[in-house]
Amino acid sequence: MRFDLQIIASWIEPGSRVLDLGCGSGDLLLHLQQTKQVRGTGIEQNEEKVSRCIEKGLSVLQGDFRDEVHDYPESSFDVVILSQTLQQVMDPKNLIRELLRIGDRVIVSFPNFGYYRSRLQLLFKGQAPVTDQLPYEWYDTPNIRVITIRDFKRFLRVVGVRLAREVAINTHHHDRAGNIVTYWTNLRATYGIMMLERPH
Repeated sequence: MRFDLQIIASWIEPGSRVLDLGCGSGDLLLHLQQTKQVRGTGIEQNEEKVSRCIEKGLSVLQGDFRDEVHDYPESSFDVVILSQTLQQVMDPKNLIRELLRIGDRVIVSFPNFGYYRSRLQLLFKGQAPVTDQLPYEWYDTPNIRVITIRDFKRFLRVVGVRLAREVAINTHHHDRAGNIVTYWTNLRATYGIMMLERPH
């Protein structure tokens, strides 16, 4: 399982009600069901990945989670997970508000555009960075946002969402190993992972 998913899994309490958005082939959900007995649901757009999830015995819906989340009543889940997808969302502010409506907590992870190698590519080559975390050219990327850890924390303050927990990591896109970054995180981390809560 990817290193960022390992971190996310460690934050989930046993027996939690979990919704995994863009759950892929279900690696995280399966791990959480087997090790923490969560009541898990996933939403995934890719039909082939949904089939793989169902073969594993997972409860996964096929569809666009941006539409599907509106069908859930308030506080349907203890935790909603949005992993490495936020940078592809058209309206992140309203999405996060909606996720905090249906979930008590929301965990997001995203590639950190402030990572020093991205900065150096832009500085010395004068080109949009292409990295392991952002592996596309500007003209074929699914990513419509560039997010830094510092930007995202400022965004949370602006919209009034509480940051309950955070960690910055240095890992490649699908690696199972990585390191936790404890200082100069906006410069040295390839990904940020944050747990959000509704303001009290």
